[in-house]
Amino acid sequence: MNKSQLIEAVAKNAEQTKAQAAQSVDAVLDAIRIGLQEDGDVSLSGFGTFGVSQRAARTGRNPATGEAIEIAASKAVKFKAGKTLKDAVN
Repeated sequence: MNKSQLIEAVAKNAEQTKAQAAQSVDAVLDAIRIGLQEDGDVSLSGFGTFGVSQRAARTGRNPATGEAIEIAASKAVKFKAGKTLKDAVN
């Protein structure tokens, strides 16, 4: 499912127009993004938890040449599914 399909599903389930559903989906995604930026995690009971993890700097290899390269430290977004979501998928 991509974003436009998600918007269509929200519009159908919430009995909204696609424009209203698009605003709702965008608002939720923005709220998750802001929560990650400010708090470092967003927990949605029954669905899962979004979090930010730190990746340390490390030495990697260029696969084409085998040359060692330095990879800078970075942040990555992680997601851990909640029990209700796991049970629904299984």
